[in-house]
Amino acid sequence: MSGLEPPDQPGAPMFHLQNRICWGAVALLAATVTATTSMALPRYDGVWSVSIVTVKGDCLASYRYPIRIANGVLANGGALDINVRGRVAASGAITVSVSHGTTSAAGSGHLSGNAGRGSWRGGSCSGSWTAERRS
Repeated sequence: MSGLEPPDQPGAPMFHLQNRICWGAVALLAATVTATTSMALPRYDGVWSVSIVTVKGDCLASYRYPIRIANGVLANGGALDINVRGRVAASGAITVSVSHGTTSAAGSGHLSGNAGRGSWRGGSCSGSWTAERRS
């Protein structure tokens, strides 16, 4: 039996056909996601000016710092010794963690076109952030 027999035949392995269709769909979906991700990420590449505002806690009230995005990966875009890690998805969803010495914060949000916004939290402080693309 080849697995392609009509389902009304006694003993026909319809599950073989369903498995092939299922795996074919999974392969197509994976190829589509990979292609979409690799084509979509560069649209956020560049240097972004990020404005961080504290809403709660005893932290610096506001601060502006450059972040560089290359192929969807976030990095420090300035001269200060700050560790920046994060990613931006093809949809614009962004996650980031920033640390310096024993101090750290995590944030999330969304980029769209040349602007973005989100929230952050670190220690006893939290707040919001906005971003503008500079290059």
